[in-house]
Amino acid sequence: MKKKLVAKPLSYFLVEQLADQFAMPDLTLPFWGCRKKMPMHQIVRLEGEGNYTLFHFVDGSQLMVSLTLKKMESRLSPKFFARPHKKNIINLLYLEAIHPEHQQLSVSLVNGHRVEVSRRKASRFIKQVKGFQQELQLFDVAPTAAMAG
Repeated sequence: MKKKLVAKPLSYFLVEQLADQFAMPDLTLPFWGCRKKMPMHQIVRLEGEGNYTLFHFVDGSQLMVSLTLKKMESRLSPKFFARPHKKNIINLLYLEAIHPEHQQLSVSLVNGHRVEVSRRKASRFIKQVKGFQQELQLFDVAPTAAMAG
């Protein structure tokens, strides 16, 4: 597991391009008695807190909604979003690195967050990351060309 799976994080410009190419939809969220559309590609991570989900966006903002993480998971694109742990869902577009340390995997995201990967979900998560990176290469998005910018 010493091999580094993530070459370089994607730049914001590249994320925008990929969102267009893959036709990533907006996500409609309940917000203070109304509904608000949020671009799915701007979500870095979702964090479950009981019956609530805290969204972390690429601009640093956060939004708490009164829906469970399980309910939110069903609304997200499985091509882009992975659930490495029961309390977190991450957007693979913002994956910075995978850290295998002392039989415990964790990932770091471009916003500086670090999320543990549960042992039970580790092999499935790694397969999902590899599949995602292969898909990116089909779209001429070689990880080396996807330098942060």
